[in-house]
Amino acid sequence: MHIPDGFLSTPVWATLDVAAAPAVLYLTRRAQHSLEENKVPLLGVLGAFVFAAQMINFPVGPGTTGHLVGGALLAFTLGPAPASIVMVAILAIQALVFQDGGVLALGANITNMAVMGVLAGYLPFHIWGATRWHKSALFAGGALSVLVSACLALAELLISGVRMPGSVLGVSLALFAVSAILEGAITLAVMQALERLHPKTARPLQPGRPPILAGVALLAVLLATVGVFFAAGGPDGIERLLNLHPASLRAGFWGQASAGVGGLLLIYGACLVIGRVARHRSL
Repeated sequence: MHIPDGFLSTPVWATLDVAAAPAVLYLTRRAQHSLEENKVPLLGVLGAFVFAAQMINFPVGPGTTGHLVGGALLAFTLGPAPASIVMVAILAIQALVFQDGGVLALGANITNMAVMGVLAGYLPFHIWGATRWHKSALFAGGALSVLVSACLALAELLISGVRMPGSVLGVSLALFAVSAILEGAITLAVMQALERLHPKTARPLQPGRPPILAGVALLAVLLATVGVFFAAGGPDGIERLLNLHPASLRAGFWGQASAGVGGLLLIYGACLVIGRVARHRSL
């Protein structure tokens, strides 16, 4: 889902870099109003969990894999504005430290996944989350977040002049649809598990639930270490479309595991700092 450097034209990536900055600033200000001091650790734990989950690729078609994006899951548990800020931190560290997604294309990836993907994923939950369509809203939010992000990425590549024959474009859209369905199913399963642990609230991960936080943190570590051993190999939808091969396929198990643990610590620390700064400035 991450667009690498070298494929977006200068006007496209420059415009999106400029547009992403005020969008992130606005969402940060929105997050300040709903961010309590004892809720700040949630940003770090959930950010680390989503980062780890993104490392686990699963097959979605012949020679193509997908992975959890997690924007809708973050929005359901944190609210849309804090979720967007956490996704920005994840995308920035992935680009700057792990070369997953381009640095020049960071504005595009932030716009696609951290802004539009999160907001689109939260929309069904906002409309139907408190009704008898609650489960459908969770599934639809996860699926919609991926579809919106993928369609925006495809549109940006097309505008930049990347040639896509009709057959290739059709196959890409079909693969993204499969990824969206899987995202919706995983999001629904995770949310149902969390709601069983804390059934009295629409957003299950609330302050004062250390056992749940510890469980999510442990799961993140397992995904980043043991989980990569079972991950499917192969490029994801965007990499397949652009005929790229992920660097992770060239790394051994211990290299992936150590990078995963390092990434968890970076994401956790970055989200804590962002949360505390945002909370301090809102006082």
